[in-house]
Amino acid sequence: MPDDNINSWEGRADARSFYGFTDLPTIHERGAVIVTHGEGPYIIDVHGNRYLDANSGLWNMVAGFDHPGLTEAAKAQYDRFPGYHAFFGRMSDQTVMLSEKLVEVSPFAEGKVFYTNSGSEANDTMVKMLWFLWAAEGQPQRRKILTRKNAYHGVTAVSASMTGKPYNSVFGLPLDGFLHLTCPHYWREGRDGETEAEFTARLGRELEEVIAREGAETIAGFFAEPVMGAGGVIPPSEGYFQTIAPILKKHGIPLISDEVITGFGRTGETWGCETYDFMPDAIISSKNLTAGFFPMGAVILGPELSDRLQAASEAIEEFPHGFTASGHPVGCAIALKAIDVIMNEGLAENVRALTPKFEAELARLAEHPHIGEWRGKGLMGALEAVADKPTKTPFDGSLSVSERIANACTDQGLICRPLGQSIVLCPPFIMTEAQMDEMFGKLEAALDKVFAEVT
Repeated sequence: MPDDNINSWEGRADARSFYGFTDLPTIHERGAVIVTHGEGPYIIDVHGNRYLDANSGLWNMVAGFDHPGLTEAAKAQYDRFPGYHAFFGRMSDQTVMLSEKLVEVSPFAEGKVFYTNSGSEANDTMVKMLWFLWAAEGQPQRRKILTRKNAYHGVTAVSASMTGKPYNSVFGLPLDGFLHLTCPHYWREGRDGETEAEFTARLGRELEEVIAREGAETIAGFFAEPVMGAGGVIPPSEGYFQTIAPILKKHGIPLISDEVITGFGRTGETWGCETYDFMPDAIISSKNLTAGFFPMGAVILGPELSDRLQAASEAIEEFPHGFTASGHPVGCAIALKAIDVIMNEGLAENVRALTPKFEAELARLAEHPHIGEWRGKGLMGALEAVADKPTKTPFDGSLSVSERIANACTDQGLICRPLGQSIVLCPPFIMTEAQMDEMFGKLEAALDKVFAEVT
């Protein structure tokens, strides 16, 4: 039960904090968890309780919560040059170096980088870039944006319109011109008797039909996460990107890879587009870019879009867009260190080394009669709860099954995330095998407890 004392940490949080993306019945029943610090992959609350954070914060604290190299990089840059912008042809040396590094580690031979403060803003910026360049090239009618149902691209008015989640209807979103195609989740979206290859082919036909119906000359771009993250960790069906990419290219529609979650190692490769073997026209990066140590996003433009946007900007002498903290020198210094830590200090290798055990444990738990499916890629995975396994029938929403499982995990000192009827795991890249055993042991106990209560 929550501490009802208004002077307690929980009471103070409730009195003055407006919660976002938070299950309010849980807050009323249990109170908020107020965290003071972290040690490796663990967080510690004001009462001294210790939790293994299998969410990596919010997908992003991949080097843990106290990596000394990252904190030192921040301290050194604050001492040297604590803040600046990237307007009017002025930017920090750290910003220049990070742009060079991002293009170097990207799949692109050439390109340019534009900075934001979040993944939401980076997706929003990419849409404005597309609208801008199409108008500059004499096609101002090309404004429609294609995404997929269950996709998550952010929370600004534009990026929330791209997000294919029904909860955005409370804001009167999506805006006109944002079209959501079928989610490429074969287990849930496949038809009776339809093979995975047939499902993928059907999604390709759907894309062709939408382009024909709307007119390719009205479509600005197609955005896709290599693995849908906040949709519940949904990898694409087999051959999905090999099916849609040629269709988009045929119609001259840019393909944008939203790698806010998958970028920098989460799927086992540096980029999710490398994992699924497709070449986008631009990449959206955030989260792992700074290992969660600084709010930053980036639009990494491939050579074609970079050249086209450069020409459009030169025609009016500028690109009229940006943020006060775009290319912040401290953020860029942290990002440079984070990329080095992930790629050169064994974190990327650890993801690949732990993935077989991670997948094997998910598969083992999926043998439970009330787990309909396990799915994942690299160190991101999900278990989907079902009331009836053969028919894939979900539990009644009023039971709040995934929220109850997450709460039962919290009671045992494990942080995991409920998403719809699924429980999502995205552990830090520094996790050990012993910590993974701890994670799955506590999750299994929570599953047993909750399923015994609701069945």
